[in-house]
Amino acid sequence: MAKQSVTRSDVAKYAGVSTAVVSYVINGLPGRVAPATAKRVREAIDTLQYQPNYTARALKLGISQLIGIVVPDTSNPHFVELASAIERAASAHGYDLIITNSRSDPAREVRNTESLVSRGVEAIITLSLLADEELASQRVNGIPRVFIDQSTVVHGVATISTAFRDGAKLGVRHLVEHGHHNIGMLVGGRRGSRSLDARQLGWQDALREANLELGPIELTDYSRRGGYEATQRLLQRTPRPTAIFASSDLEAIGALLAIHENGLSVPRDMAVVSFDGTIETEFSWPPLTTVRQPTEELAKAAVAAALDPASRNVGQSLFPAKLVVRSSCGCLVDQVP
Repeated sequence: MAKQSVTRSDVAKYAGVSTAVVSYVINGLPGRVAPATAKRVREAIDTLQYQPNYTARALKLGISQLIGIVVPDTSNPHFVELASAIERAASAHGYDLIITNSRSDPAREVRNTESLVSRGVEAIITLSLLADEELASQRVNGIPRVFIDQSTVVHGVATISTAFRDGAKLGVRHLVEHGHHNIGMLVGGRRGSRSLDARQLGWQDALREANLELGPIELTDYSRRGGYEATQRLLQRTPRPTAIFASSDLEAIGALLAIHENGLSVPRDMAVVSFDGTIETEFSWPPLTTVRQPTEELAKAAVAAALDPASRNVGQSLFPAKLVVRSSCGCLVDQVP
């Protein structure tokens, strides 16, 4: 029997039950169907390759089992890893994701959110680039919203974030402990984004704590090319920094190439520490010391807040980052020729 011709009535007839029983099994309603009968229905569904009409089910029950997610860049490893972690967390609750890409465009982010609302998602998780007042003005028809990677409070919604400032301080402090006194910074992302400002504040905190002058800053974007070009500019500074703290792994990877092209060696001539902790840092050369975001914890907290009102603390929830030490900072130097 062709897959598209199979109906719920066909499944019921094959399993020897009523269509109501088939509906109970598909909708997962507890206590309505004996285990043996439910097994027989599921076997019939598999044999006939029946595909339930989830759109019709959503309209009838007001339940879609869908969570919408808006990410700024689906090519950025950090956002990819975070979206994957959210998918795993959502799946554990029986939910699927609709993922949209705002392409780092605030106007597109608003349109993506409106599109997700029209598709009947039950909650929206957003990795946002927008300022607080813009976030608050978006209309979502009462759908629960969670903002992730947003380090400031957005009124009326749950905000889940890494403790960016403390994490950045951790990474820069490590460079200070290696004896670096002139530590430059690559600041990426949308100009005015407070989450990145928090990383810059952490950089400042660590230097002031050590009674050191603030090093040079280069503004760029979240990309390898951006990190490469910003580091080329940084290397022209006098005096030249002896270390770089990058606000993302991608910027740091671009920095490694720029340093190499200028005839310098990492970490012998210049140390590098990055932020995010993506898989790319394990396979760069030299391997990057990085401040790792707690991706799995962020994802689980975001999904819990999206689905469970009891977990939805309106306000900010911060999760600590962890320093992952490799050889780009000067530790484990025996790994670098």
